[in-house]
Amino acid sequence: MVNAIEINNIVKSYGELKAVNNVTLSVEKGAIFGLLGPNGAGKTTLISMLVTMRKPSGGKAKVNGFDIEKQPGKVRESIGIVFQDQSLDDELTALENLEMHAAMYAVPKDKRVERIKELTKLVGLENHLKSIVKNFSGGMKRRLEIARGLLHHPKVLFLDEPTLGLDPQTRAGIWTYIKKLNKEKGVTIVLTTHYMDEADSVCSKIAIIDSGKIIALGSPKSLKNKLGGDVISIECSNPESCGKDLEKQAWVKKVLKHDGIVDARVEKGEEKIPKILAIAAKKGIKVNSVNLRKPSLDDVFIHFTGKTIREQEANTALDTMRMRRKLGGHRR
Repeated sequence: MVNAIEINNIVKSYGELKAVNNVTLSVEKGAIFGLLGPNGAGKTTLISMLVTMRKPSGGKAKVNGFDIEKQPGKVRESIGIVFQDQSLDDELTALENLEMHAAMYAVPKDKRVERIKELTKLVGLENHLKSIVKNFSGGMKRRLEIARGLLHHPKVLFLDEPTLGLDPQTRAGIWTYIKKLNKEKGVTIVLTTHYMDEADSVCSKIAIIDSGKIIALGSPKSLKNKLGGDVISIECSNPESCGKDLEKQAWVKKVLKHDGIVDARVEKGEEKIPKILAIAAKKGIKVNSVNLRKPSLDDVFIHFTGKTIREQEANTALDTMRMRRKLGGHRR
């Protein structure tokens, strides 16, 4: 299958800080491709290079067959973008926002009306075209931005944290629209997110990025299958001692401790719970709760990084702050 995006050893440096560190990957046409990772991991920086907003410090990339450095105009003509931060004009109506964008992208006047009608229906805003945008909810604004990004028939749509800050119900609605436009319009979608559950249900392929590097790549199912078995999560009075005791058991594949919880990867988890409770009781450890489940993308992230995405975000923010001070104000 032909690829919509080809990236070869791309780098973005700010002094000593490598925001993106020798990333190589490809995105097939028609895919919903997710870049997963904590805030500050390099997701937005990578996207900004692919949409020609920032120049790479090294490496090459093509979007829709166009070189991002040699043919930036062609790249921009063939893509749509929904930024992490809202970029609509709040004082205009939804229709005025869309018409202004259509004019900027030279969408023929005779096709604008039909195109706007088609896209606003797709995202459920056909009855709000004459409403002032500042009165829209956060979810409505996101849907309007998605419609705006599709006006000029882009082959690839970039979505940077499209559901950040939205309530669960609105987030679910946004993903419904994204999957619908991918299926009905055949648009290749590249999105960034740190919501692992969303990526699991939406993306056909994902790359987990951490500290500017791709640390895992594949379909959600294949990545979870690599871990295998079941995950038993134990909340107890002494996670450190419990974890050390479980590490000694031959039937435990791996033990990870995070957020005061002990995760043990095992085969046939339902048979291992009584054994775990017996080990804890023998050491006088009080078990508050036990949860048995199949591996999730959160478990995949923990497996490759040793931390939850929340812990990684805290560490990344601290490291970035220290590096910025060292570099005298460089921003990532």
